[in-house]
Amino acid sequence: MALKLDAKQAIVADVAKFASQSVLVIAAEYRGLTVAKMTSFRSKAREAGLHAQVVRNTLARRAFENTEFACMSDALVGPLILLFAPEDPGVAARLVRDFAKENEIFTVKALAMGGQLLDGAQLKTVADLPTRDQAIAILMSVLQAPIVKLVRTLAEPHAQMVRAFAAVRDQKKAA
Repeated sequence: MALKLDAKQAIVADVAKFASQSVLVIAAEYRGLTVAKMTSFRSKAREAGLHAQVVRNTLARRAFENTEFACMSDALVGPLILLFAPEDPGVAARLVRDFAKENEIFTVKALAMGGQLLDGAQLKTVADLPTRDQAIAILMSVLQAPIVKLVRTLAEPHAQMVRAFAAVRDQKKAA
């Protein structure tokens, strides 16, 4: 059934809104998957805070114009589902990676992040990115390390003195 112009414009506006709010978009081919598996994928995406949508490629190209995902226009070929990640790119990549392991038919065609088009094979790299909380923890440990070393350095002369007194005490007890 053909869409009317106003319906197409609404779809383009909707996809453009999700694209403008996202840090990562994944385009995956779903040809051959059952409706039950696609429904399960969409529900998992929804639970993870992601938005999954099947859109005509011409409408998606038009929606991606003037966004950082315009680089994906050549990769939008065939029946694709678009997955938008508003915050954490690793969450979307891990979801797609795990779903693709269960269903070999589901293949990632392209993903775009930061205005760069990445090949589907680079999904593993994005999936291995730390989560926001993990990245903050790593940063805090890096920032904390010099202070911890300073405190240990300042406390070491006193600790050496205590160990020396304990050694003298042990020698006197032994004698």
